[in-house]
Amino acid sequence: MKPTHDYYVYVYIDPRNYEEFYFGKGKGSRKDAHLSDDSDSEKAKRIAAIRKTGLEPIIRVIARDLSEHDALLVEKTLLWKLGRGLTNISSGHYSENFRPHNTLHTMLTGFDYRCGIYYYNVGEGVHRNWDDYVEFGFISAGQGIRWRDAMLGFHEGDIVAAYLKRKGFVGVGHLTSRAKPIREVAIRGKSLLRNKLRCAGMDDNVDSNDLCEYVATVQWIRTVDRSHAKWKRKSGIYTTTHIRASLDAQPETIAFLEDAFEVSLGDYVR
Repeated sequence: MKPTHDYYVYVYIDPRNYEEFYFGKGKGSRKDAHLSDDSDSEKAKRIAAIRKTGLEPIIRVIARDLSEHDALLVEKTLLWKLGRGLTNISSGHYSENFRPHNTLHTMLTGFDYRCGIYYYNVGEGVHRNWDDYVEFGFISAGQGIRWRDAMLGFHEGDIVAAYLKRKGFVGVGHLTSRAKPIREVAIRGKSLLRNKLRCAGMDDNVDSNDLCEYVATVQWIRTVDRSHAKWKRKSGIYTTTHIRASLDAQPETIAFLEDAFEVSLGDYVR
């Protein structure tokens, strides 16, 4: 069914100072509906305050003849631009497509570059070994849907900072492939599982897409032995028990990694 184009986007303006204080989308008489709002919302309070002075809010349509999809997108654009001074409760549709406010001072994954810089928890044990990762150029996690999904969140080109629990950061590199079941991964021209791995348990649940180990190949930029892991106590460096975590909001950690490994991570992000 062809979408109709009978939607519009409107604005409420305070006549006392000509400030826009509410944006919305609708059709028909929707733009006037807020005049009868007697809730305790910031919008209703603003309208009441205007009326107390003997005035009425100025209501203007600012875009017309739109599909609902386009009206929602225009509304969200206006909310993003002027969001901090508005009385809208919701941030609007498509919020995930817009950059969060107060982040213009930093580079964000997906906005300023396609790939990201991520913390990666090695989680050494029965199924994972740092020496294998360095020798054969990969990282992995799995043996459960939660850990599989964490690996599937990585993208080719992402930068990873590998962390070993109770030791510190042991390497930085960029991913050269998306994660996939270990049985499908080839290293140096042959199946990864046919290489001489230190971890004998990497083939556990090999035939299960939910439970097998998931592997992404890596080109390491810098690595160190676990005995020389990079760490600084009480410095606010970010760590977590999660397999994968964005470092977008961790400038101190990125600065520490760049200094410790003598590399500019931003140079490797596309």
